[in-house]
Amino acid sequence: MKSDNKIIGAGVLTAITASLCCITPVLALIAGTSGIASAFSWLEPFRPYLIGLTIFVLGFAWFQKLRPRTKEEIECACEDDEKPKFTQSKTFLGIVTVFAVVMLAFPYYADVFYPQNNNQEIVFEQADVKTVEFKVSGMTCAGCEAHVNNEVNKLEGIVTVNASYDNGNAIVKYDPSKTSSTEIEQAIKSTGYKVTNENQQQ
Repeated sequence: MKSDNKIIGAGVLTAITASLCCITPVLALIAGTSGIASAFSWLEPFRPYLIGLTIFVLGFAWFQKLRPRTKEEIECACEDDEKPKFTQSKTFLGIVTVFAVVMLAFPYYADVFYPQNNNQEIVFEQADVKTVEFKVSGMTCAGCEAHVNNEVNKLEGIVTVNASYDNGNAIVKYDPSKTSSTEIEQAIKSTGYKVTNENQQQ
């Protein structure tokens, strides 16, 4: 039925929308346009509601698919006696459900799409290393953290970088003879996230 297809379509749409804030950084990485990474971060506060709506819509679709037909529906099923279209089958609904689950879980595994940059910077004296903490707004998941880490690690002289969406910051250890806090800040900003302030640490 067309109504079934609309329900399924709504479930897919809400599932994608719920994870759009974390899908965008990965798409930005693939496209090489990291500046659009935070474009949908404003959706993060609505994520729990979108997840709930997705579960409700798909649950209703499964209920419609699995419930026993009434006597009236059986009597009027002359047209439906033909083999149903694939898009109206339980198999298709199962595929859509799995896709929705994969989309909803995306923020928890998005970081696997980013290259692992293991810096091998050799620093002979600890005194040569500076630590700076940047307050970063706009990060919403592990994928956002990985995006910031990936961009900062492209700079020469980075010892370690640890971005955290929970803490809303990025702590970077670097060799000031090879890079600067200004360059690091620009690298973070290039992802589309906002740097509100920085604190030098030792």
